[in-house]
Amino acid sequence: MNYRHAFHAGSFADVLKHAVLCRVLLHLRLKPTPFRVLDTHGGAGVYDLAGTQATRGGEWRDGIARLREARPGPAAAALLAPYLDTIAALNPVGPAISRYPGSPVLAQAWLRPQDRLVACETEPMAAAALGRALAGDRRCKMLQRDGWTALRAQLPPPERRGIVVIDPPFEQPDEFARLTHDVAAAHRKWPTGIYLLWYPVKDRHGPDSLTKGLQRLAVAKLLRAELTIGGGSPGRLNRCGLIVINPPWTLESELAVMLPALVDCLSARSTGGYRLDWLGREK
Repeated sequence: MNYRHAFHAGSFADVLKHAVLCRVLLHLRLKPTPFRVLDTHGGAGVYDLAGTQATRGGEWRDGIARLREARPGPAAAALLAPYLDTIAALNPVGPAISRYPGSPVLAQAWLRPQDRLVACETEPMAAAALGRALAGDRRCKMLQRDGWTALRAQLPPPERRGIVVIDPPFEQPDEFARLTHDVAAAHRKWPTGIYLLWYPVKDRHGPDSLTKGLQRLAVAKLLRAELTIGGGSPGRLNRCGLIVINPPWTLESELAVMLPALVDCLSARSTGGYRLDWLGREK
């Protein structure tokens, strides 16, 4: 699977991942003590939805564009508002959307003066763009290095609070196995951190091997959410998932409201579905 992100920016998968990321960041902000965000596969930072790659993919039209036009119920609207407000702030002129933030720039919007962001990217053009997006912000650092290596080198963070966002491109056949192995190593170094793992669902082999591998770690808190979007274009990804290690205590109830709303807002012809379950939980 080729997951060069410029083709998929603002897709339903981004909507799920970034809406959940905003909920976690809001939770971290409840305490005055600083936190750190580590983004292992940061991408380009900001994506031009009128650009060649985004236009060819066009997935944002069935993702963020559809959500901005939708009218979810009041409970879901309140939970999605921090995410949508961040998108709106990046597109201040008129109702149309032309720019979409990757997870580092989305996280940057929620940092306080005491918080820090480290974002990694190896592809030269994407790394340069990410560097420009974060330039001038002393709270943020861009590392042009392999995110898997950074996952080992950057943990535990000095702040001892925060979230690790892991969204690999899934271009290699062993990506699920590497995700399992490297997250296990990271969790041993920083067992109290929050980890947000995104994955595509093209078939069940990779995702199921990931969940089984993580379950073998006996992690006390392991929450899974999957979203399926029906009625999309043939050949496009229509299902993806998140696994959250050490989720905030409110996240399960928030996802129970957000997921059915996203199905309704993003699925054509009232098709699609979701899954929300615990893979591991404290007794």
